[in-house]
Amino acid sequence: MPRDDAAQPEGVAASEPQTQPPREIELKLAASPEALEALRGADLIARHARNQGVTRRLDAVYYDTPDRLLDRNGLALRVRRSGKRHVQTLKRSGSGGPLARDEWEVALPDGTLDLALLPLAEVGEPLASLSAGQLAPVFATRVRRRLRRLDYAGALIEIAFDDGTIEAGEKTLQVSEVELELKEGEAAALYDLGLAMLDVAPLQLATQSKSARGYGLAFARLPQAVKARPVEIGAHDNADAAIAAILANTYRQLLGNLAAVATRSGPEGVHQMRVSLRRLRSALSVLKREVASPAFEPVGREAKRLGHVLGPARNWDVFITQTVPDIEADGLDDAGLSALRKAAEPFQTKSYADIAKRLENPQTSRFLLSFGALIERRGWRSGLPSEAMAVLAEPADDFAGRVLARTHRQALKRGRGFGSLRPEGRHELRLALKKLRYTAEFFLPLHDGPAARRYLARLSRLQEALGLANDAATTQHLLAELRDGKTPGPELHFAAGAIHGWQSRHTIESGRKLKKRWRRFEAANPFWI
Repeated sequence: MPRDDAAQPEGVAASEPQTQPPREIELKLAASPEALEALRGADLIARHARNQGVTRRLDAVYYDTPDRLLDRNGLALRVRRSGKRHVQTLKRSGSGGPLARDEWEVALPDGTLDLALLPLAEVGEPLASLSAGQLAPVFATRVRRRLRRLDYAGALIEIAFDDGTIEAGEKTLQVSEVELELKEGEAAALYDLGLAMLDVAPLQLATQSKSARGYGLAFARLPQAVKARPVEIGAHDNADAAIAAILANTYRQLLGNLAAVATRSGPEGVHQMRVSLRRLRSALSVLKREVASPAFEPVGREAKRLGHVLGPARNWDVFITQTVPDIEADGLDDAGLSALRKAAEPFQTKSYADIAKRLENPQTSRFLLSFGALIERRGWRSGLPSEAMAVLAEPADDFAGRVLARTHRQALKRGRGFGSLRPEGRHELRLALKKLRYTAEFFLPLHDGPAARRYLARLSRLQEALGLANDAATTQHLLAELRDGKTPGPELHFAAGAIHGWQSRHTIESGRKLKKRWRRFEAANPFWI
């Protein structure tokens, strides 16, 4: 995602088709058993069904080396039995859009693992160097699947209602989900069907495959946070392709952190999801000046709403896991900070409960599905005047230069009279610089080199220095919440004073460098010229 064969408006050239491995395009939605039952009998499904459907019992065993060599390389290898039939399947993640995985399937005569039947030259390492004897069962899945084929929104979709278990030794995990697999047509139809199903029963967009959950169960491993990857933009692309690549990039990062946030696997998941939403909002802000599409508005509004819910959890995470430990490590471990940390933990717990409630809200699923459909369909094109369509057809390099130049000018304007800026002015400057940095990173593949790296380094150092004052203000807000939440004793007062003094010292020290860092950034040569 975006798809190379997406419909192109007049004047907007399509990319050259590329040879791809066999690919599975699938949207997965988590559902309660009650929701599964409601969907199976829904008029929505019956109205579009090609057949009455079939029910199958699917038992699968997943294989790997003792050190999880396949898993560490994004591969999942299984042998599945349905009745008397056995199928060996290899899946590879990390290529294509968020719904796509490379997939190779081959029938097995007796259910015995046989790597030689796979196209090892095409798959490559590490599988090509392994033998079946080096692999052993890791976990199994036992699923009852009800299958139907639907004609929906010009596509052929296979819908599977799955309920069962994932088993690793004595440990089990319930499976209750709907899988929508694209057989023919455009992937946007999967999102459309998912949105229609939300009107029938509550569902949540699921980003973890059964194999990922199986490995997590077998090795007591929580989902990991996902950082942003470089945007896939090339010199041959036009502005339309650049917009699609930027939005798809933010979407991939957003979806990539859903599982980490939902399972509360650590502070980094919330942090990276917030980053993805900020990157998205920055992208929409700069893009709408060039392409004033009304389709951007609801996406930006929902991204802001979700980001607002994530904010308190991130603030308490930083306070508990960074601010307090940093101060203790600086020699103030006798300032009563452990009591302050303990007092903060209930606030942190509540903030995560608020996130869980938000993720379970159908409005969040609707936002995520709608955003995916927008990218697949390139919905920003709809209703645009001819001059905007001309912008979409221009080279991405020209488009990027204009966007970067305007965003750079806006940041310089915010920083006028830097030495006399009041705190609120510096806060606005910090936000403008953050937008500029994200924008520069979006288009970096078009201009990557020493000049771009120097520019980004100066920008990052300036942001870091400005951020210390913002961190101190956030901490003071959290301390006020702690004081309001309970009757503060002398120990908490003392600890809060220690934090205030420590942060004030660091802010003053940073302030001495600020003017120099601002002047260096102000003198930086734009790398896009």
